[in-house]
Amino acid sequence: MIKAENLTKKFEDFTALESISCSIADGCIYGMVGSNGAGKSTFLRIITGVYKADGGSVTIDGENVWENPAIKKRIAYVPDELYFLPGATMNRMADLYRSVYPKFDRDKFKKLTANLGLDPKKSIGTFSKGMKRQAATVLALATCPDYIFFDETFDGLDPVMRNYVKSLICQDVIDRNASAIITSHSLRELEDTCDQLALLHKGGLVLESDVQNLKTAQFKVQIAFPYDYDQSLFKDIQMTHFVKHGSVSNMIVKGDRDETVERLRALAPIILDVLPLSLEEVFTYEMETLGYTFNID
Repeated sequence: MIKAENLTKKFEDFTALESISCSIADGCIYGMVGSNGAGKSTFLRIITGVYKADGGSVTIDGENVWENPAIKKRIAYVPDELYFLPGATMNRMADLYRSVYPKFDRDKFKKLTANLGLDPKKSIGTFSKGMKRQAATVLALATCPDYIFFDETFDGLDPVMRNYVKSLICQDVIDRNASAIITSHSLRELEDTCDQLALLHKGGLVLESDVQNLKTAQFKVQIAFPYDYDQSLFKDIQMTHFVKHGSVSNMIVKGDRDETVERLRALAPIILDVLPLSLEEVFTYEMETLGYTFNID
């Protein structure tokens, strides 16, 4: 299990993370979404031991990661800015990884490389952006880590390859009960892959929840009446968002859907539609409630 408690990281002119606390269970795919500068990459760099936290703590299976080689051998990390040895082929990088990771699986490396159509004898420097991302993912998965972290993993991948890489990550987590953290600017990239989602903004954790709960805990209502009215008409309804245009109102509602619909029908509306919310809408409205303004790609 990964556990962060009041995790804080400061640089000279700004605070990258401010008192972040979360727990990530084994066998979980945990998605983190946020704008540029939200703190996603900093969070991963602290978890992998690249950065040292300035406050709070982060542990993996109860152990600190910072300057802990035994824990780091159980971690694979694919950063946003990829690095390969100058002029190295995938075979050479595989040799390097095998010297560091005791569980490196050469057969798995060969299989994934072949499936992706990558030439393991060709210099990685000649690969396209997407091919380099694929190469880094293959090398990481071949280490058979207990914990695997991806920073903007789908960047540069075409839609077909993006779905294939997602399937590889999901299968790896299922087969070995591994844990994965995936960051992205786009919620759409994460909602069909992750078990839990977290939203970071300006170094803070705005929202964290199970994906299924996020999808079912709130819903959208479109309603209209033949007479003039305002928000006070719905005083018994728990709303997080309300907008009225003419006689038609749109609102985001929390609570029991059937009970809410019964209450609204009792008001004799001429229009009553109940619609599911996308995760993108859930995050947007939650942030509005908290006073945040943030555009999700």
